[in-house]
Amino acid sequence: MDYSNKRKAGEDLSAVQEGNRAWWTKHTMSYDWNDPVEREKKSAAWFDAIDARFAHAARLFAHDKQPFDRIIPFQAIKGRRVLEIGCGMGLHSELMARAGADVSAIDLSPTSVAVTARRATLKGLRIDVRQMDAVTLDFPDATFDFVWSWGVIHHSSRTGRIVREIHRVLKPGGEVRVMVYNLDGMPAYITLVTKYLTGFWRGRPLDECLWNSTDGYTARFYTPDLLADAFATFFENVRVESFGQDADAVPLPGSLRAPVLKLISQETLARWANKRGAFLFVTATKAG
Repeated sequence: MDYSNKRKAGEDLSAVQEGNRAWWTKHTMSYDWNDPVEREKKSAAWFDAIDARFAHAARLFAHDKQPFDRIIPFQAIKGRRVLEIGCGMGLHSELMARAGADVSAIDLSPTSVAVTARRATLKGLRIDVRQMDAVTLDFPDATFDFVWSWGVIHHSSRTGRIVREIHRVLKPGGEVRVMVYNLDGMPAYITLVTKYLTGFWRGRPLDECLWNSTDGYTARFYTPDLLADAFATFFENVRVESFGQDADAVPLPGSLRAPVLKLISQETLARWANKRGAFLFVTATKAG
């Protein structure tokens, strides 16, 4: 993926959100930037192909009997109102709709909104898809039973406001589950070793080195305690886990990693990846 046109340290926060919108409109999270999917874009076959890549990347932490059933409470959300913040290409919205949830999906990018709406139409699903900035959610108080967001809110210039908005739109007793980037994860350590040690002498702050090394116009990285604290300000029963992928378990270039992965059991890979994982996953509830 092309990581050009990144945020600069000190940029006005109001401009960062416009940078986010433009970046994600240009760079959709479709898992095909290095190996293009040879299917007509937004066709059923294209959706199947990108979904398979997404599911494979998450296999070490997300699946038991069906994709993402370890981390999305499909049984609990049946018949409930659900909000997905940052729907991307729409797989999670589809899975929750198929589980019987009444799903609203939002995204800052008009491209993501159009693709998710196309997915819903193509597959005969009812999903309310809207372009919206989660910093100011256009929903009444206490609207949703469950809020889901995968790898999104840490890209915002106003992450704290999003957490507050999630609390506002959740019903009492409702649950939120969110993934953000892990400052203690393998990608952050690799950036520290390979880029920050030289960037430090040129006056580049650690945050800038990190967001320039990942997707998005900008990105915050959290430690488990900082993430727990951010949510404990508003929520109860806060729990934080770390999840990882192949590259977290075996931090080698892809061409070298592939043969090594064949020599390691899935159980060992999962243990290594999730211990060193790039992702932090927080679960919390709103007081009833």
